[in-house]
Amino acid sequence: MNKPLFITFEGPEGAGKTTIIQQLNKELKNHSIPFVSTREPGGIDIAEQIRSVILNPKNTEMDGRTEALLYAAARRQHLVERVLPALEEGKVVLCDRFIDSSLAYQGFARGLGIEEVFSINQFATEDRMPDMTFYFDLSPKVGLERIEKNNLREKNRLDLEKLDFHQKVQQGYRQVLDRFPERIVVINAEQPIDMVYNDVLQVLKERLFKD
Repeated sequence: MNKPLFITFEGPEGAGKTTIIQQLNKELKNHSIPFVSTREPGGIDIAEQIRSVILNPKNTEMDGRTEALLYAAARRQHLVERVLPALEEGKVVLCDRFIDSSLAYQGFARGLGIEEVFSINQFATEDRMPDMTFYFDLSPKVGLERIEKNNLREKNRLDLEKLDFHQKVQQGYRQVLDRFPERIVVINAEQPIDMVYNDVLQVLKERLFKD
């Protein structure tokens, strides 16, 4: 039986996380590995409702602390309702974003403090962290250009932020990488998407795909 793993995917807007996760879903099915594929904020009904509030482009007056607390609340419900039960059943969990996003976006880019936001999330998750995280490294400018070209992508409130905000997000992620080097694998997301996928797959082969 495969060991249950909680694998998260992080990176700036437009980094290609969703596409890679969709491809990994097929790979896991081909190897008959039980898994759950989910996202944050969201993944279950209550968290999806909170997501609609956080990312609604009309909610431009939302305070930074309100935003951080809403993310933590959605994360808590998603964790106890979806992630932990799946892990207890021996499944692999692929999750698009988790705590690291809050540290980079709200902790650093919003100026709330990485330690302060980490503390909120430690309470929300009871210190549950991912087993492995892929960070898709991408220039903020390139990411925003990709978003602009993708008519099928959900346009949300964070997409309305200017380039300097997304540059701060990248700086925030750099601090997160320094903090958790043993957990986070950096992937060059400026490559063609098939090369990005191959890089992720090579890392996972040692952990999951054992013929």
